[in-house]
Parts: sequence; structure tokens; C-alpha cells
Amino acid sequence: METKKVAIVGYNRIPFARMNTAYTDKGNQDLLLPALNGLIDRYNLKGKLLGEVAGGATIKHISESNLIRETVMNTSLDPATPACDLQQACDTGIEAAVYIGNKIALGQIESGIACGVEAMSNIPFESSPRLRKALLKANKEKSVFGKIKQLLSPKLKDWMPIPYKGQEPKTGLAMGGHTEITAKYYGISREDQDELAFKSHQNMAKAYDEGFFDDMITPAYGLDKDNNLRRDTSLEKLATLKPAFDKQNGTLTAGNSTPFTDGASAVLLASEEWAKANNLPILAYITFSEIAGIEYVENKQDLLLAPVFAAERMLKKAGMNLEDFDYYEIHEAFAAQVLATLKIWENDDLAKKFGLEKALGKVDRNKLNVKGGSLAVAHPFAATGGRIIGTLAKILHEKGSGKGFISICAARGQGVTMILEK
Repeated sequence: METKKVAIVGYNRIPFARMNTAYTDKGNQDLLLPALNGLIDRYNLKGKLLGEVAGGATIKHISESNLIRETVMNTSLDPATPACDLQQACDTGIEAAVYIGNKIALGQIESGIACGVEAMSNIPFESSPRLRKALLKANKEKSVFGKIKQLLSPKLKDWMPIPYKGQEPKTGLAMGGHTEITAKYYGISREDQDELAFKSHQNMAKAYDEGFFDDMITPAYGLDKDNNLRRDTSLEKLATLKPAFDKQNGTLTAGNSTPFTDGASAVLLASEEWAKANNLPILAYITFSEIAGIEYVENKQDLLLAPVFAAERMLKKAGMNLEDFDYYEIHEAFAAQVLATLKIWENDDLAKKFGLEKALGKVDRNKLNVKGGSLAVAHPFAATGGRIIGTLAKILHEKGSGKGFISICAARGQGVTMILEK
């Protein structure tokens, strides 16, 4: 069976905002809807029946079990357009594109949207087991007295909500805690981390000034630009920030780590035939992708390093080397995570410790995150993959040719890589 080429033909997102700023009272559907509507308006999709819409959020309320379908039904797409939720932490946006892309490649559908959203300002709180049991029992009681009796049974402390901590259940450490271990283990300096963060902000500010994002972002709820961008930052300012996770000996700070973020993104994918029939440009093609996992309970320093494996497998399948790309988009969850990944890819001894035959090669830093990365734009977990695909596809389209490499790390020791070509 001959597979079809998977084209990226459109992209849109809303401005990303630090948690509890511009989108404080907005939920996942509130944020995803303007991202999808902006895509629909920009590419004349009103009333069209698409093959499928797929995406998700890393953190959802119980009422959002059909988040993507519910959101699609509130857009101007043909309401018969099917949709599904999927979730793979920070890899969600890329995996949604792989899901839709595979269906296009196999001829099952001709077009689809991959999307992701995160409303961190509106994340649900947990309740204590004792309170949960009391509420369930109270619900079963017939009399008012019986209900009151059950509601009075929990202790005062049981009524306190349990906030989201972002910890890995198997280690009890948050990503930042793990990445502090990564930085120490692989010898990643504070200076190098701050330099990467500074460059990310510089590149993004320049991209805004050049108008690169003008046709890629739909304003939402009074915000028209990403509010994490720091035009006035400097290496001197970054150097003054105190460690965020290891207060005594740490090198990770609020400046070289991504904050909790609200945002949404969407990518329109299609076959070549559908794109031509709808007079839409082919920005780039998705040609290869690979997902990998890594052990991180015993080796706590490796939580966010699964892209080491994903890249090696993908490059073998593609018959390519790491140096063969014109641009690299590597998700900057933390500067230390990016620098550790690059160090392993570039060092024979470290690569062999990961079971690789040899180092994958050196990434030209002048080709890395040239329009800014997650340290500047910030990181709404499930929306980051779509942002990166859209950015890289536009870069390649403007160049007129070339190859782009994507790498994204994720919670629970997973990572995904992808190749875009024009």
C-alpha cells in the first residue's frame, strides 16, 4: 500500500500567558475555542467537514472527558466533524499530529486538526479521601439530618483542597527537582543555562519585531502577545535570580526554567490533494517521528532525556545525521535539560552510556530555536507541540526548502522527535 504525504497547511494559536495572569478564570475549552476559530477563519474552513480533530490537555476537569469534541461543536466547522481526546503530557501536541498524520498517510482521512490546550490557572484541586467518602455518603442519605451528620464527620483539615504539585508519583520529585539532578550529574553550568535563556528571549523579541508571528496568533481575552517574553532581560539580570528548586546549591531559576502557563494551539494537516483542492499552501511535510521512554526512578537524572533515544531511532529510519538539518526546534522545558540532551548527542562516551553506537552529532546553536523557544514564549504543556510544529513549518516555507528537527521531552520519562521537510 502506498502511503500519502502528510502536509502541514495551516497553524494558529492564542498568546501564551503565565498562570494566573491574563486567563485566570478561563478553562480549557475557553482557551482552545479561539485557537480553533482563528484557524478556521484564517484558512476558510467554515462549514467544512474535516476527517477528524485530535488533541487534549494534560490536566482536565472531570467534566472535560470529551473536551475536543465539545469544543469542535462550538466552532463553525461542520458539526459532523469527529474528534477525540488524547494525552501524553508535554508530547501531546506532537502525538496529536502523528495521530492525524498517520490517518492521512493511510488514506483514512484527507484532512484534520491536531491541537492542544492547557488552562493551568483553572486546574482542579484534589480532595482528601476522608472528605470524598463523607460527600459520597451524604449524597446517599435520605434525610437532611443524615446528610448533615455525614458532612460533619471529616476533620477541618480534611476540607482543605490539595493543590497540584506537578510531582512524579514514583519519585516524589517535580520536574525541576529532577532537572537539578540532571544539571549536577551532567555538569551543566548556571552560566550556560542563563545564556540559553537569554538567547531564547532575544530571538523571540526579534521575531515579534520582524512580524513573524503576525499571521500565526489570534488575540484572546485582551491579550495579543505572549506575556512571558522579557525584552529587557540580560545575562546580568538572570545571574541575580535565586535558585528555584535546590535553594542552597541549585542552578535552576525562574529565568532558566519555564513557568506554569495557559495557552492553546492548533495545526491543520492534509493530503496534497485536499490542500490543492482547497487552495491552501503546503508549508512543509511531516516525514518521520519517533516516541521513546526512559528509566528515571533509579536514574533520576534522566527524567527528561528520552529524546536521546527517540532521535537516534528516528535518524536511523530516516537515513540522516543530526547535522543534516537547517533548523532545530528543541523544547526548552529547562535550559539544563536542553543542554544535557545536546551534550549526550555530541559526546561519544555519554552516547555509549545510553546504549548508542556513537554520538549523534553536533547541533549548530545558530540554527537552534531561531524564533525563540519555550523559555521565552512559556510552556502550556499540551499546546507546546503545536506551537513548535507551526513555527518550524513557517520557517521552512519562508526559506522555500530545507529540513527541520523537533525534539520535545515530557513527564513520566518520555520524549518525542519529528522531522519536517519542505
